Amino acid sequence: MDAVFIKVPEGWIGFVEQVPGANTQGDTLEEARENLKEAVSMVLEANRELAEATIAGTDFIREEFHLTAA
Repeated sequence: MDAVFIKVPEGWIGFVEQVPGANTQGDTLEEARENLKEAVSMVLEANRELAEATIAGTDFIREEFHLTAA
């Protein structure tokens, strides 16, 4: 995954194209980077909670998934 950072008059905006909803801002590039790490973690955790609720009570298998992106 790649993070994209855009310089704006107020500082920096950051997002990850592959993780919808993971976007943030910061006064400095370093602050935007740190904020983006937190935003991605929050989105992934929220998605996991939604998935857990969806599969609750069903017969399922959970396994690690590896993807090499081009």
